Amino acid sequence: MEKRIKTAGDSVESQCTRCKALLNHTIIAMVAGQVARVKCNTCGSEHNHRPVKEPKVAAVKGAKADKVVKSPRARAVKAPAISDEAIWEELIRPLDPDLAVPYNMEGKFRTNILLTHPTFGIGLIASSQTGKIEVVFKAGRKLLRSAC
Repeated sequence: MEKRIKTAGDSVESQCTRCKALLNHTIIAMVAGQVARVKCNTCGSEHNHRPVKEPKVAAVKGAKADKVVKSPRARAVKAPAISDEAIWEELIRPLDPDLAVPYNMEGKFRTNILLTHPTFGIGLIASSQTGKIEVVFKAGRKLLRSAC
């Protein structure tokens, strides 16, 4: 049996970009003996030829000689993170919570001073920048506005 060479005007199966399905198309253009452009027989759209993809062959069980066995990725082992709550408890322990200053957006604050916030509770000022202070609360670190 001879294999017939396809030419322009012949039918070929191609993945239609408009229909999103594998359908019969008419060959419009050939380049170097390969199908280049096709026209869908269903919707009439013209596009580049998208040939039928060969189905992947399932590997035979027990035939691992052909496969390259990859080792699993080594995951970086991280040291257990200290929770914000533990840091907060360690920082607050030597200080007296009764001496905490109430938070006010227009207030001026220095580092290592206890602060009471209406939402977050008692916290310790870790750093102060122009217009901002970083406070360590039991719920975590928060950046608050200040006048300093």
